[in-house]
Amino acid sequence: MMDLPESLRSVRALIFDFDGVIVDTEWAIFQTWSELFARHDVELKLETYAQCVGSDHDAWDPKAHLEELCGYALDWDAVLPEKHAASRRLMAGQGVMDGVVEWLDAAQCAGLPVAVASSSSHEWVHGWLTKLELRERFVSLSCRDHVERIKPAPDLFLHAAAQLEVDPAAALVIEDSANGTAAAHAAGMRVVAVPNRVTAHQDFSKAWRRVGSLAELTLADALEPVGR
Repeated sequence: MMDLPESLRSVRALIFDFDGVIVDTEWAIFQTWSELFARHDVELKLETYAQCVGSDHDAWDPKAHLEELCGYALDWDAVLPEKHAASRRLMAGQGVMDGVVEWLDAAQCAGLPVAVASSSSHEWVHGWLTKLELRERFVSLSCRDHVERIKPAPDLFLHAAAQLEVDPAAALVIEDSANGTAAAHAAGMRVVAVPNRVTAHQDFSKAWRRVGSLAELTLADALEPVGR
């Protein structure tokens, strides 16, 4: 284990969001929703759709929004399987997002345990991490199956901190969405925000740092203000 620089000593663990942070799944999902809206001659604005990113359709429901715009009900049992299949085809070739592996390597060298806290299902997150040969890099996965409330509630991050056996204030979160950032902030955690093309317009004023990509800076550089 390497000696921690002064800037890292107040941080005891890292907690990653999954969708949009480790793998860029969110753009494909938005694209297929947008295409579905277009087939019904209505527009899905990115800013409108992004309300549910990092959370679920209780935060904002694209199905209800589409029916409201087009003025009639849809047979979702027929529509959704086709839409989900289209999303999976677009995601099929996705790899790990830039900088993630380097951050995981740096955390390992620094002796910092790492977890995932995701509003997606355990099956989804575990399946992707296994496919990407990253599952063993994470001590635990905290997913929607494990808590009563998902983001923007703090439950997922508090669950992750408990699994890592660290005080929430000693965990640093990597997030891409306003819902996730609000959840981490409510849990008493600091956030490095890494917005993507779906969430770049959102408010990240509660984040500790904001970067365009994890590849832009090292873990130590990202944490430089921590503990000052």
